[in-house]
Amino acid sequence: MARITVQLTPRAARDELMAVEVTERGALLVRARVAAPPVDGKANAALELLLARALDVAPSRVEVVGGATARRKLVEVDGLTLEEVGARLRAPRR
Repeated sequence: MARITVQLTPRAARDELMAVEVTERGALLVRARVAAPPVDGKANAALELLLARALDVAPSRVEVVGGATARRKLVEVDGLTLEEVGARLRAPRR
């Protein structure tokens, strides 16, 4: 299971992953934005779906486990290593 940090901007024009960075500590930081508002978990659900599509995994395997009401979130991806997540997020989009 991989854990990544995501900086999320809600109420954007569209859903997209902006950047994938490796922090000084070796953690993966993803900057993303979603069109959904930060109300009733809608932005978190949109983020989970966006990451699942980008990682080519089932949406049920991606979950926001920390920072539900914050802009910076901790997300778990079941079934992938941190290296696999990084490689998939950096791969060119089709």
